[in-house]
Amino acid sequence: MKTEIFGMPLPQLQTALAELGMKKFRAKQIYDWLYQKCVFDFAQMSNLGKAERQLLQETFSVLPAEIRVVRKLDSADGLTQKILLELPDGNAIETVLMHHDYGYSVCVSSQVGCDMHCAFCASGLHGAVRNLTVAEIAAQVYLFDARLAAAGERVSRVVVMGSGEPMLNFDAVFEALQFLHQPDVANIGYRNMTVSTCGIIPGIQKMQKLELPINLAISLHAVRNELRSELMPVNQGFPFPDVIAAAEEYATSSGRQVTYEYILLADINDSDRDAELLAEYLRYKQAGVNLIPANPVPEKGYFRPKMQRIERFVSILRRHRIHATVRKEMGKDINAACGQLRAAFAGEKAQGTRS
Repeated sequence: MKTEIFGMPLPQLQTALAELGMKKFRAKQIYDWLYQKCVFDFAQMSNLGKAERQLLQETFSVLPAEIRVVRKLDSADGLTQKILLELPDGNAIETVLMHHDYGYSVCVSSQVGCDMHCAFCASGLHGAVRNLTVAEIAAQVYLFDARLAAAGERVSRVVVMGSGEPMLNFDAVFEALQFLHQPDVANIGYRNMTVSTCGIIPGIQKMQKLELPINLAISLHAVRNELRSELMPVNQGFPFPDVIAAAEEYATSSGRQVTYEYILLADINDSDRDAELLAEYLRYKQAGVNLIPANPVPEKGYFRPKMQRIERFVSILRRHRIHATVRKEMGKDINAACGQLRAAFAGEKAQGTRS
C-alpha cells in the first residue's frame, strides 16, 4: 500500500526519502513541485532522475491527483466556482472558490457530511460519515490553486465553513491550517483563515490554547433558547450564552473580533425583539454580526425576509452600536450553500443503486 505524500511535513518526507536511499535535498525539490508549482505527477518532476521518479511513483500517492472532480459549477457572474469531489474511498465532499476584490478565498469542508443537524442546512441530511484527513483538507485548496496557477494567481484566504463541524475534527483541521500557513507551502497568513463552529465550547477553548490569530466565526442564528435548540440541536449541549462567553474569551486572548453568523428566516428569528435580544447579548463584546438572508426552503417553512425587514434588523443592531453586515450573496445560482450539491449527488447515487 502506498504512503500518502501530500500534506507530509518536510522532516518526515526527508526521513522517508532517506529510507529509500534518496538524498535529503530531494525533499525540498518535491515540496516545490507539489506546493509551489502545483504539480501532482511525479513523472513531471523533471529535476529528479528517472529512476527516482519511478521509485516515488511506486512508493507514494499524491491525493490531489487521485480526487475526481465529479461536478464543477460556475456562477453566472464568474465570481464563484463550486466543485463536488469524489475521494478515493468513494465519499464525496464539496468546496467553493470565491473571487473577491482582495483575492481568492476557498471554503473547505472538514467532514464528509455533518452530525449537527441544523434545521436549515443540507450538510447534515445524511449525518457525518467520517472526518477528513489533513491531506484531504489541504487538497481542497490546492485543487483550486492548480487551476489558478496558469493566471499567476493563488488562494489567499481559507474559510473552514463547508460541510462538517470543524471542532469535531479539531486536530486535522488545525494541522491543515498550520501546514497551509508554511512559507514553503501555501504561505497563507493566519489572519486570513477563519474557522466556523456551531458552538462546540471545548473546541473553542482548544483553539484559544493554540495562540494562533485565526479568526473565529460562531453559527448563532437565534438568541432565544427554545428557538435555537429547535434550529440547532447543538444548543442543548452547549447553550448559546456559554458559547458567546467562550468566544469572548477567545477574542480577548487572540485580539481577533469574533463574527456571529445569523441566518434570517422570515417570521421565525427576524423580529425587532430578536434584533434587540441579539444586540443585548453582544453589547460590549468584541463582535460583529454577519446576517445571512435565508435561501427559501418552502417544504420546511423557511422563507427569506423582505428587504425592508432585513434593513430594519440591521438598523436596530447598528443603533445599539453592533457592527452588522448583510452577507454578499455569491454562487446562489449554483447552489453554493453548504451541502446542497453533495446532498443531490448522494441522492442520485442512492437512486442509481436501487435501479
